[in-house]
Amino acid sequence: MKFFKHKYPKLVDEKRLPASAYPAPPEDAARIEKGFGLERAANRLPIATEKTVNKEMWSLLLANKTGFIWVAIFQLFTTIAALIPPRAFGNLLERLKTDPQNVVLSKTIIIVISALVVQTLLVYLTKVRASILGEFVLSSLRERFIERAVQLPPNVVERAGSGELLTRTTTDIDKVTWAVRDAVPIITICLVQILGISVAIAFTAPIFFAAIFIGIPFLFAGTRWYLRRSPQAYRVESSSYAIVNSVLIETAESGRTIDALRLGEERSLRTHATISRWLQWERYTLRLRTRWFPLVETNYIIPVSAVLLMGSYLYHDNKISIALITSGLLYAQMLANPIERMLWWIDELQTGKASLSRLLGIYEIEEREIRNASPDGEEISGENVTYGYREGRDVLKNLSFLVSPGTKLAIVGPSGAGKSTLGRLLAGVQPPNRGKITVGGAEIGYLPVEQARTEVALVTQEHHVFVGTLKENVTLARPDATDDEVWRALAAVDASEWAKNLPEELATVLGTGGHRLLPAQAQQLALARLVLADPHTLILDEATSSVDNESEEMIQKATEKLTKGRTSIVIAHRLSTVMEADQILVLEKGLIVERGTHEELVNAAGLYSELYARQDLGGFANETSSVDN
Repeated sequence: MKFFKHKYPKLVDEKRLPASAYPAPPEDAARIEKGFGLERAANRLPIATEKTVNKEMWSLLLANKTGFIWVAIFQLFTTIAALIPPRAFGNLLERLKTDPQNVVLSKTIIIVISALVVQTLLVYLTKVRASILGEFVLSSLRERFIERAVQLPPNVVERAGSGELLTRTTTDIDKVTWAVRDAVPIITICLVQILGISVAIAFTAPIFFAAIFIGIPFLFAGTRWYLRRSPQAYRVESSSYAIVNSVLIETAESGRTIDALRLGEERSLRTHATISRWLQWERYTLRLRTRWFPLVETNYIIPVSAVLLMGSYLYHDNKISIALITSGLLYAQMLANPIERMLWWIDELQTGKASLSRLLGIYEIEEREIRNASPDGEEISGENVTYGYREGRDVLKNLSFLVSPGTKLAIVGPSGAGKSTLGRLLAGVQPPNRGKITVGGAEIGYLPVEQARTEVALVTQEHHVFVGTLKENVTLARPDATDDEVWRALAAVDASEWAKNLPEELATVLGTGGHRLLPAQAQQLALARLVLADPHTLILDEATSSVDNESEEMIQKATEKLTKGRTSIVIAHRLSTVMEADQILVLEKGLIVERGTHEELVNAAGLYSELYARQDLGGFANETSSVDN
């Protein structure tokens, strides 16, 4: 005879897991270390400690204490209304026993129905107040997270991967939403219910007080066992899911490379290993719940059984009435429901706390240092600039240069030379690891973002169109700009003609679900933002590499208008765009290997001359058009 056996998945291939993956969970439901899952890794965003999470939850409670008080008050009156029917039925049974002839059944029915109507109304009001409270708390938390997320240093995000941040901004926020909007208010309601019912039992049926709460010690012990394991497990489970997202996004974004190098099977095995590790942690948390929940369910059986046994014994000895036994049974059943609901929502709260710890984790990332300094002039200089994304692996090495106001500097070199990295440092996106880059004597990497934006602006081939009107997209750089100023900005980059042909001109909605712009138009939109920002220095990082020849010509004209009278730093992949530069820096492997004008570098017969000679064959364009470090 054959029996159906559980088919366990294959063991995870540890070699296929990404460096950010967590180790396997312990066998069965064994306890894991308290701080497990909080380890900071170079390729993972940090996770807040339980102490930090509890502190944040307490601060949210204090900040919204009025709302919680109102929820508690409504629930208190709800509980009082719910206590009336058991007492009324108990009194009815007592009168039926002592004086059945004078019992007015309609009176009891009216009392019970009135109590139920009041209870229903109060339940509705309680849920409304709880939902409003949850939304207020959630909106505050969400705004703070988004505000902090957009301030993260780019190198931190790049190391962690887009999937990690995407999971925190979507899945984790959804789980926190669930917890804040539902779990916290309902737990508050259940606590008030338990308190109210306990007080009623103490005054109306004190003899059954011990019997009704007889199962609490066992419930406490089981819950303590569960809570010593679940927070860490849920935290790692959420983080493992984020790693799965990162691997999937990485695979999707590099589809062409995977096809070209025939890495499909390798990526498939890597994805399978990552998902399998996540499922291992899913099964671990499931094992915890399957051991804890049956214990919770006994909360229904033990108190009722204890009241029945105790009540029958005392009634047999004529020590209590049947009415008191009925009240005790009804109170026992009433108490079991909020206790079970509270414990169930405590479990849901664990997943919410795990997600909240991931959201709060970004606050533990070292904030960008801000120094109070004001640039005195427009001269840009670099002194012994060194930068690397990882310790011991420098992308830029000991660079020194000077950019005078109003000049045009070109930066060229093969792919991987560090051109784009230098562009980000020059724009103040991030400071160098060693050395300094100054504008007017002030280190640009340590200036406030708003101030740095008015000094130096970076233009890349990546141009995002946000959901909103054309005017809203242009005025991102200066929200107080008038319509006339917006039109002048668009005209300055040759974009006013197509803008006037839009269905509603400046009021036309762009972005997802709105009017779609061509790549060249989107680039002109980005340039129009810079016209309003009015920086004295522009950094153009291969701004035309992703468009066709016709669009390139259009953007080139707009760029020339924009750079007129300004300092411009061009990171180029086509030498034809830098031949008129006042100075050209040639980078190779993070070093400045050559510098000078076009004629000087061609005559020097060095790397630049070699790249220039290959330009007619298309070699330079192809070599440097890939993503640069």
